[in-house]
Amino acid sequence: MPSGDRRDAVRAMVRAGQRELVAELERLDGGARFGRSDGARLLENGAVFERACVVAADRGETLGLTVVLHPRNPYVPAFHARFRYCEYAGSWWFGGAVDLMPCYGFAEDAAHFHRTLKNYCDTLDPAFHAQAKRTCDDLFRLPHHDEPRGIGGIAFDHLRPPGPDGWRRAAAFTAAGIATLVPAYLPIVRRRKDRPHGDRERQWQLHRRGRYVEFALIHDATAADAEAVLMALPPLARWETGCTPEPGSAEAELAAFLVPRDWAAETTVAAS
Repeated sequence: MPSGDRRDAVRAMVRAGQRELVAELERLDGGARFGRSDGARLLENGAVFERACVVAADRGETLGLTVVLHPRNPYVPAFHARFRYCEYAGSWWFGGAVDLMPCYGFAEDAAHFHRTLKNYCDTLDPAFHAQAKRTCDDLFRLPHHDEPRGIGGIAFDHLRPPGPDGWRRAAAFTAAGIATLVPAYLPIVRRRKDRPHGDRERQWQLHRRGRYVEFALIHDATAADAEAVLMALPPLARWETGCTPEPGSAEAELAAFLVPRDWAAETTVAAS
């Protein structure tokens, strides 16, 4: 397939994915609507999402889709995903990353999220998920705090399957990844969005958002578009030194919950 046709196909994939995600998120939020700015769609002050950003990027050699969701309820985890296509000097490849950032740990949610991503990865290669999960665990860490940003997910880059149908397979896999975002995340949102909470949970959420901001501004080497990065930041966050949760509290339990594990292999997960 000629280069121009490949780019047109990816561009159509990204725009379709953006339209479908925007429609699903607006339907779930129930009131707020996404505004439009070039390739970016931004929702703010919704009933479910304080800020939701869905960006379709078309910059030179790179096309991609980035999704960052900051929910209102502290019991709903924040969410990040990005898929991209690069074509340069006659070479091409696909990449992607999807991860979940909870403030409170629910095994049921973690297992659902990772199993959904594993099922997606298995459509390409049964061995793919384990490597993509390890890459994600290594990538989304806060080195200054020596802690994970969230509970991980998957990450891959330079995906270029061999053979004459390699581009088609990689493009189909990427399109399937974009389509997987809704079933991976939205059931968790529906499960947690109406859970009662107070100022304690809100302050903890703002503290965890501070960790996200730190990673996005200091450690994320893949962030090339400053405007898109700033648009995807949470509307409110906080920083404090020596923040130590009360021993035995749900906030204190998060540290152990974030330690990477094979959530997709969990066989018994109690509803919580």
